[in-house]
Amino acid sequence: MTTALKGIGASPGIAIARVFSLSSERYIPVRTTVTDTQQEVARFREAVAVARKEIEAIRISAEEKLGAEKAEIFEGHLMLLEDPDLIDAIIEKIGIESVCAEFALYEVSQSFIELLQSMEDELLRGRAVDIEDVSGRVMSRLRGVPHMDLANLTEECVIIARDLTPSDTAQLNLHVVRGFITEVGSRTSHSAIMARSLEIPAIVGAGALVRDIPEHAMVVVDANEGIVLVNPAADELAAYQEKKRKDDVRRSELAKLKDQPSLSADGKRVELAANIGKLEDIQRAIDNGAEGIGLFRTEFLYMGRSSLPTEEEQFTSYKYALEKMNPKPVVIRTLDIGGDKELPYMELPKETNPFLGQRALRLCLDRQDLFRTQLRALLRASTYGNLKIMFPMIAVLEELVEAKKLLEEEQQKLLAEGVAVSEAIEVGMMVEIPAAAVSADLFAPEVDFFSIGTNDLIQYTMAADRMNETVAYLYQPWHPSLLRLIRMVITAAEKEGKWVGMCGEMAGEQAAIPLLLGLGLHEFSMSAGSILSARELIGQLNQAEWAAHAEQALTMRSTQEITQFVEFIRNGVTK
Repeated sequence: MTTALKGIGASPGIAIARVFSLSSERYIPVRTTVTDTQQEVARFREAVAVARKEIEAIRISAEEKLGAEKAEIFEGHLMLLEDPDLIDAIIEKIGIESVCAEFALYEVSQSFIELLQSMEDELLRGRAVDIEDVSGRVMSRLRGVPHMDLANLTEECVIIARDLTPSDTAQLNLHVVRGFITEVGSRTSHSAIMARSLEIPAIVGAGALVRDIPEHAMVVVDANEGIVLVNPAADELAAYQEKKRKDDVRRSELAKLKDQPSLSADGKRVELAANIGKLEDIQRAIDNGAEGIGLFRTEFLYMGRSSLPTEEEQFTSYKYALEKMNPKPVVIRTLDIGGDKELPYMELPKETNPFLGQRALRLCLDRQDLFRTQLRALLRASTYGNLKIMFPMIAVLEELVEAKKLLEEEQQKLLAEGVAVSEAIEVGMMVEIPAAAVSADLFAPEVDFFSIGTNDLIQYTMAADRMNETVAYLYQPWHPSLLRLIRMVITAAEKEGKWVGMCGEMAGEQAAIPLLLGLGLHEFSMSAGSILSARELIGQLNQAEWAAHAEQALTMRSTQEITQFVEFIRNGVTK
């Protein structure tokens, strides 16, 4: 009898094979007292050294399979093995409490993992996997047991696991591994990112029922729909084999659009860009035909470490991104920390409602030391490509004016020092607070562009936490109130001759793209994997016709009415 599971389609495609179950239960050591703490510290350091050699070998292998950009994730793993916040804390615990290295490693790393897993931001939760991966490898060395090597698999399979670490994923034998299913995870977890890089179907976050899948059971992984079929009937299996054949053909056809311009059926040109969170995402954006980077989240530079990144560290990262994309634009968002994104080493005060508190630009204007450092790094990197700087979480004009003032001051200081700065930097702001959208006409003369952050704009407009299941029904991207705010922003920008992008998830939604095109959005920034299908859809749409449809949609009273209207029109326009 067929069993069906539902999860998150993290990497598109269809896989059909028998399962290989990867045991991922984390070893929990017993607290053991040691008499010679110096010897125990030496044993720990030796395990770290061996783990470092293993990770370096994995990095080289990943570079051969995926390229240098994708292999950079393991540079982060190597950095963790040198991070004093982690390593010194373990050594200190061994010395002060006279405990064995295994227990100290588990206790300290687990505290880091639990902190990161408690955060709302998916990118930051994904960092917990890095620490779990690295600490698990060191633990294996301490215990003298072999670390699972997925490169040695010899039969076709779909891997099932609680989660896959980055090193697990990088070592997959692509000749036999057809896909994977994990109990936990999200589209932005490292396992999902690596799966998309390897272009193998993957479903994550499928829940505890994954544990019940029998070893060697036949499974169908439909990662396009987020569906897993366990022991499918003969007719179901045949249907999915045909569906897989058609899916493979479609993916090949989409790949032909990689270097094509993003044009509507009536010749309206728009820009399709990628959202990235780490440097290794850049190559994937390029591979999927991105016409720029519409959102470079800089938070990753500040996470997984014990102190703020230096100006030089930031400069190196920004320079790399700009050179890699040049001459295509790279929109870099200044530090957006606070809310669910904490930096423990900053020791920020606890707030009753951090999402409405001192976060993002508000924090940067208060902590000008860290803000000026980032601005200097950005300005120094500006000569290496097409840089656009974007300020997040702006509510009132005074915040924008102050941010621009600090940027100008740092630019003048650099010029006085003889440091070159590009004269073509565009400066813009995110529109993610309703007050900014309503006052877009006041902001437009002060910026070169707007980028609408719909993830926050929706939850602030509807006063509904998008992570709270009890009010999830209010997270409505196509509600008339949101569409009216979007039109307000675009209208205000066009009166000043400025352009408007969108970097929220809505920009890549197939159901939303027709309306956004009709409303006059200039740039759509989305996950790299959505770009080619978005380009295909835009090529089927008549922008002038959808401008009229959008105006009609704005007169409607509910999300349901608008979605039904768009679906009806699309069925006639796009087959």
